[in-house]
Amino acid sequence: MMHPATELRFISPDVGFGVVATAFIPKGTIVWVLDKLDRTFTPEQVSAFEAPYRKILETYCYRDRDGNSVLCWDHGRFVNHSFRSNCLTSSYDFELAIRDIQPGEELTDDYGYLNWPVPFRGIDEGSRRKWVRPDDLPRYHKTWDRKLLSAFRHIERVEQPLLDLLGEERWETCRRVARGEEPMVSILDNYFDARSTGLQGQRVLAATTPSP
Repeated sequence: MMHPATELRFISPDVGFGVVATAFIPKGTIVWVLDKLDRTFTPEQVSAFEAPYRKILETYCYRDRDGNSVLCWDHGRFVNHSFRSNCLTSSYDFELAIRDIQPGEELTDDYGYLNWPVPFRGIDEGSRRKWVRPDDLPRYHKTWDRKLLSAFRHIERVEQPLLDLLGEERWETCRRVARGEEPMVSILDNYFDARSTGLQGQRVLAATTPSP
């Protein structure tokens, strides 16, 4: 489930639709949580679907640590890729704002940590990285972990509208991480190595269609 202060808007002809903040979202805010309405499909289930259904899954899903395709039920499936993303996924089944997000600003993810199976070239944003690749998590997890941990330190200081979806145990874990009482589980824990399963050529999946 996406943060309630977001909505779906048309971004541009190149990007299409995206998720935009309708109010100020401070650093450390939980902006998305995997919830009970999100659907998870095994690779076998995906393969068994007719072509129109597979196309939808290829467009709107991401791939989890087990190689399953996760389809968000709300507008979270429209979050676009950016090499300079303002949100980061964690190993706790939620995403954090890693910097302040202003009203009218688009919320973005780096598809490199969503186990995108096929390399693609993103829009040039002036960053050193130009491509998203299946092995981006092993390559860049240390950089992403530093950004995540910095955001975690704010998690108790800001309003959390999605807090009820976490449950008491997970929230207490987050608080301990924020206080330095427990190490943060690395984002690398989300990595799915398709080479070990023979799925490396399968075009499934990511959070939304990559920009050309």
